[in-house]
Amino acid sequence: MGVLDELRAQRRAAGTASGSAADGQQPALLLIPDISGFTRFIEESGNPQAPFLVADLLEILIEANTLELEVNEIQGDAVLFYRLGPPPTAEELVRQCRRIYLDFQNYLRLVERDTGSALAASLQELALTLKIVVHYGRVSVARIREHTKLMGRDVIVVHRLLKNNIAGSEYILLSEGYTATQPPAELARTFAWTRLLPGSTYYEHLGETPYHYAHLSPLRLLLHAPDVDDDVPTGRGCVLKVRRALRVPAPYALRVLSNFRLRPRWMEGATAVHYDVTKAGRLGTSYKVDVFSGQIDFQTVQCLEDEDGRLTYVEKISHFRLFPNALLFCCVEAVDFDSCLLTLELRYGHVASSHRLVRFGQLRRLYRFLGRSLARFAQLVER
Repeated sequence: MGVLDELRAQRRAAGTASGSAADGQQPALLLIPDISGFTRFIEESGNPQAPFLVADLLEILIEANTLELEVNEIQGDAVLFYRLGPPPTAEELVRQCRRIYLDFQNYLRLVERDTGSALAASLQELALTLKIVVHYGRVSVARIREHTKLMGRDVIVVHRLLKNNIAGSEYILLSEGYTATQPPAELARTFAWTRLLPGSTYYEHLGETPYHYAHLSPLRLLLHAPDVDDDVPTGRGCVLKVRRALRVPAPYALRVLSNFRLRPRWMEGATAVHYDVTKAGRLGTSYKVDVFSGQIDFQTVQCLEDEDGRLTYVEKISHFRLFPNALLFCCVEAVDFDSCLLTLELRYGHVASSHRLVRFGQLRRLYRFLGRSLARFAQLVER
């Protein structure tokens, strides 16, 4: 059997997997979060960091996955997700879309906080936002080398729906293919926080294509979640926070915090750190820490000083399976010349478990992890 024959056999096998019809097609949810304003931002900002910011935002979208979606492809400013099988309920879908939007906007707000940054200035002038297109239909699944390719009319439909007649640039669009799977009363209930409106667009070869849409703007009210009290380890508002007074100057504490090489000496369970020594100390640098039996990826995002002299060092945490889209804020406030107050604050998108007891247990475990790491940090710097 030749190479092409083997590829064709693999595609036929993928198309006749369990649950597929005789034509090789399978029911699937198709979901595309698309960054609005992407092209203009890249072209007009003139900032060399702009493509890296967009890459970070695409990673944020991928990690905000609560429906166990598969990534089919990344298309410049958008991600095509899919899930074979029955459609999610309207409540599950809305929860997923809200998570994607809030994680995306919260990360943008973090970058915009750096008022001295040219990139932050470009963001304020050339706003980025998000639209999410959802469709439910049938697809053919083919394996081409190590890649999975989705094909069929419904794949064309979901891409065409990205270009539509909806005014504005931040919304959820639900195709008729998806809304037909849900009870109208349930759709109305789950979109009670906004308005679910009818619409349609004419596409060549597809004809008039109806859909429903809802603006995401009301969710901006949720972008400032309340903080957690120091003695509450339950992650209310998706924040965990520990605090400790240190008998060292604030600038010295910040230098130790931002020194990658010293991370295993104070982070609980850390045994080794891996990074490019030529890039150490630069914002945007990525490094990996071996923690317990796994590995966590960090990326330096910001180092700010506010009007009161408070220092804030921020790192993004990737591939943290139970806490996607996490950010570690290290806030250092000078008490006097020889002492300071250090706060470690972990902000996360959600806890990736559907079980309430598992979520509660993991939050308590992470809260203790932060507290013990802070205690080890105090021992290190006060020697």
